[in-house]
Amino acid sequence: MTLDKQEKGDGGSRIVFRLDPGSGVPTYLQLVHQVEHALRLGYLAVGDQLPKVKDVVAGLAINPNTVLKAYRELEHKGLAVGRPGQGTFVSGTLGSPPPGDHDLLRDELGAWMGRAADAGLDTDAIAALFSSVLHDFGTAGSGAAR
Repeated sequence: MTLDKQEKGDGGSRIVFRLDPGSGVPTYLQLVHQVEHALRLGYLAVGDQLPKVKDVVAGLAINPNTVLKAYRELEHKGLAVGRPGQGTFVSGTLGSPPPGDHDLLRDELGAWMGRAADAGLDTDAIAALFSSVLHDFGTAGSGAAR
């Protein structure tokens, strides 16, 4: 799954959805997860507009009910609110460190990935190693309390 960030245009959204048909994750959940990721990374903030249903349908060639289901799920989670005739807007946050902290952490992670590649790991091996460490980190109870 990828998430593209773009500058906000004339009432447009800051994100462009992408789908991974081979992921095994239902399409509507891929959309939900991308919004959650965008919130965590600071790409979206309260008040930002999500892509209009018709634009998502046209861009991804999916059923409008799939997009509506994703947006309803975001509303249920308290992360979005629909405004009749206007669209769907971010109404909640998942809480995250300030953008400057994100930038520093992203740079450090990029440097680590560079060292992993220099050590001979390919993209899949780097992802597997990262996932393994992330899993161990989460099961050790270190998670958000750290």
